[in-house]
Amino acid sequence: MANLGTRIYTRFKGRLVGKDADGRCYYEARTANRTGGGLTRHERWVIYHKGEDASVVPPEWWGWLHHVDEAPLPESARQPWQIPYPGNRTGTVDAYHPPGSDYRGGRRAPSTSDYEAWVPEG
Repeated sequence: MANLGTRIYTRFKGRLVGKDADGRCYYEARTANRTGGGLTRHERWVIYHKGEDASVVPPEWWGWLHHVDEAPLPESARQPWQIPYPGNRTGTVDAYHPPGSDYRGGRRAPSTSDYEAWVPEG
């Protein structure tokens, strides 16, 4: 969710380019005002929903947001085998915990390799 300063800046300087499937709004500055890669480019930004982080930006919009693509990929360009991007789950109950993690009981299967731990002499 945007603070007051971002909302004012967006109102006067921004142009709505589109929205993604989750309703996030993507904006571009009306005039080219950023220099990067030897070019003067339009600044681009997204207004997130409250509590979201940057990892929730779908791939269709990520390329446009980072000036990789001139226009966002249309939703129709998605292939049937592509699944929706879930975002970063770190710190949530859905986070990945490998076997042996304290969050999964802290027990690992014994090693089956030929590793022998070094023990100092004496």
